[in-house]
Amino acid sequence: MIDDKIRDIVKSFKPYVPGKSKEEIARDYGIGAKRRDAKSEGFCPTNPEDIIKLGSNENPWGCSPKIKDEILKEIPKLHQYPEPVNPILMEELSKFTGVPKENIIVGGDGADEIIDAVMRILIDTGDEVIIPIPTFTQYRISAKIYGANIKYAKFDKKNGFKLNVDSVLNNITDRTKIIFLCTPNNPTGNIIDKKDIEKIINSTEALVVIDHAYIEYSKKEYDLTEWALKYDNVLVLRTFSKVFGLAGQRIGYGITSKKIVDYMMRVKPIFSLTRLSQICAITALRDDEFFNKSKNDGIKSREILYNGLKKFKELKVYPSEANYLLVEIKNGMTSGEFCEELLKRGVIIRDCKSFEGLDGEYVRVAIGTFEEDEKFLDILKEIVE
Repeated sequence: MIDDKIRDIVKSFKPYVPGKSKEEIARDYGIGAKRRDAKSEGFCPTNPEDIIKLGSNENPWGCSPKIKDEILKEIPKLHQYPEPVNPILMEELSKFTGVPKENIIVGGDGADEIIDAVMRILIDTGDEVIIPIPTFTQYRISAKIYGANIKYAKFDKKNGFKLNVDSVLNNITDRTKIIFLCTPNNPTGNIIDKKDIEKIINSTEALVVIDHAYIEYSKKEYDLTEWALKYDNVLVLRTFSKVFGLAGQRIGYGITSKKIVDYMMRVKPIFSLTRLSQICAITALRDDEFFNKSKNDGIKSREILYNGLKKFKELKVYPSEANYLLVEIKNGMTSGEFCEELLKRGVIIRDCKSFEGLDGEYVRVAIGTFEEDEKFLDILKEIVE
């Protein structure tokens, strides 16, 4: 009987398909429990720890080593509620971003929580949200659940996935409440031109959300965080899940006007940021050495993969300013078949067929350690050569 009570919009959603974990692949393919015939199926690891995970845009080097000791100090306090707004964390974030702490809001479910809070304060049924595709799927899910009508703009495949700015501008109406611009864009990895973003901002009173989840891997000139203070209708999204290596702690934050922060704070979960996640974030922000090495090694890993993938005539790899690369498969295999062949060999990448606006010939490859990059490129020869 409960089915009769469920909202129709929820029934229309397909379950989210996250990147596969090492544990899942080890179970499904018997890695560690048995050894495949290497001659018939190519390389396959015998230890689950040897599985190469390049599917979830994570930091393969983990997080700051200083975090462990700080977590241990916090354990005796786990029976106590955390502070809804940790003043030390806000001070550290202010130093890191160069913006006043009053313009920052932090969420305990990554940037997804900030996206949800924005929807809560802006969207009534029938309002419109503009989303260029292909891009991060959470925008669409959140918009639909709050009753928004989605107007799809596009990243132009024929033009290297450059944003078609007119496809955004032509969709702006009096009902437009939010426009999402992911830069670097997930999964394509490209930057949206500053002039195009500025043109969009100046063409509407709607909130323009600039998603900078991967901006640390980009050139400094592409960082538009300060625009959150320059314009009243801009929100910049940032995260600890990537370069800081804290995806498992789910910490995201937004930078925008004080007024928008105030409204979002009224509707977001009060204690979503846990004691441990707060400590992790504070420690990560204070470890400049790890941050810089993590960023530089991530860029180097991306270049290793890009240069290696370019050598395969059966693949087309797109330039990226993030910690992943979009790859088009041109040897007749579908993205699902391609990913399956790699899974058999203990390599996890992301099938992009779940992204609106992409066909079944695209995959996304995230950075690995330098050793993992070389192993992946070697294994790839078994599939496409």
